[in-house]
Amino acid sequence: MRKIFILAFLFWGFSEMSNAQNNGEVDANMLNEIRSDFTLDASSRAIQNAVTNSESIRDLSLNRAKIGQIDHFFSYRVDVKGITDQESSGRCWMFTSMNTMRPEVMKKFNLSSFDFSHNYNYFWDIFEKSNFFLENIIATGDRKMDDREVVTYFKSPVNDGGVWNSFFNVAKKYGVVPNEVMPETKASNNTREITSLINKKLRGEGYKIRELIAAKASHKEVQNAKMSALKAIYRMLALSLGEPPVNFTWRYKDTDGNVSKSKVYTPKEFLAEINPEFANTQLVMIMNDPTREYYKVYQIKNYRNVEEGIDWTYLNLPNEEIKKFAVASIKNNEAMYASCDVGKQHNRKAGVMDVNTYDYASLFGVEFDMDKKARVLTRESGSTHAMTLIGVDLDENGVPAKWEFENSWGTEAGNNGYLTFTDEWFSEYMFRVVINKNYLDEKSKKALESKAILLPVWDYMF
Repeated sequence: MRKIFILAFLFWGFSEMSNAQNNGEVDANMLNEIRSDFTLDASSRAIQNAVTNSESIRDLSLNRAKIGQIDHFFSYRVDVKGITDQESSGRCWMFTSMNTMRPEVMKKFNLSSFDFSHNYNYFWDIFEKSNFFLENIIATGDRKMDDREVVTYFKSPVNDGGVWNSFFNVAKKYGVVPNEVMPETKASNNTREITSLINKKLRGEGYKIRELIAAKASHKEVQNAKMSALKAIYRMLALSLGEPPVNFTWRYKDTDGNVSKSKVYTPKEFLAEINPEFANTQLVMIMNDPTREYYKVYQIKNYRNVEEGIDWTYLNLPNEEIKKFAVASIKNNEAMYASCDVGKQHNRKAGVMDVNTYDYASLFGVEFDMDKKARVLTRESGSTHAMTLIGVDLDENGVPAKWEFENSWGTEAGNNGYLTFTDEWFSEYMFRVVINKNYLDEKSKKALESKAILLPVWDYMF
């Protein structure tokens, strides 16, 4: 009987250990194997001392072999002048869109400098996003609160982020004005507080609207609730940013010292004067998304800021095609809206980005070997910042070696406000370019005509 008990106990113990392993638990044997794989030899101890006492792992990983190897000279460069600063805001998409237009304004009026009012378009962007949020809440009012689309809307009713279509939508509807007409405020330069308060208000009003819908309120009652919410949002914006002008008077001094006559504009009239074809733009977004089929058009559902505006829509193309078209645009002195994963391998002091800028693998003795597709699917990488693509350096065979961005972080960031990145970095971390479709080849133009494949509001490219 004793032998039977001992055997049963041993069997139970072995079974429990097996179950622990099968359940994915870290047991003593696993932990011992993991510990034994790490040896604190002299080299590892030196690394441990450095990492535990350093303020920056990034600085420790800076690849010395790359320092000074990348210059800031380019074969072709768009004629641009002046660096903007978005301060503590997520309005890079707006600054970049405007930066592509600034050179033509300076040329048209013979100006040494010029900037648009980002505050003006920011006001209308947040106001329109608020309306669009409320419309989405009304449209999904009969769904449960844990519906994935409803959750997405309430998670972030509005924010100061966007892409090129966001600028196109709001500028087409409300126009643009010079910076001095509606200059920045503390709230527009640091948007965290005002967007947080607006989201607080919108979530509350959105919940009330859902309650009205659940109580079978009339269409008029729901719309009255929406109107009340929008009046509150307008008040909050006007008190924080100033009230946007209906019309304004503008004059300027050109590079020859001549002062123009005063002229009265509406914001839409001003846009029409500086860019007559804006509303009928030939610009299209092309994108390198290795997770999806190339030469297809994709549209992210409800990624827009204006109810009647256009969604984020892009033609997916291989990197080499995008580069070819971008070179043609730069050679023709046309800057492009572009966006990328700016934080990856970015030496901020030098204003340089290369895939080998930082050698984390050598520091820790582990490999980081995901390709672009895997990084996108796992959310390790995605577009985080928009900048203006203005320069390319071609080798003796006409192949791009490096590229240049005009950034919107002020002159103290990077190379006097500009960033240089290698062609290899372009392949790995560039995502979107907005370009005149005339630069595309026939195959790409034909693909543009295909029906867009609709992606959900929670898509990972969001």
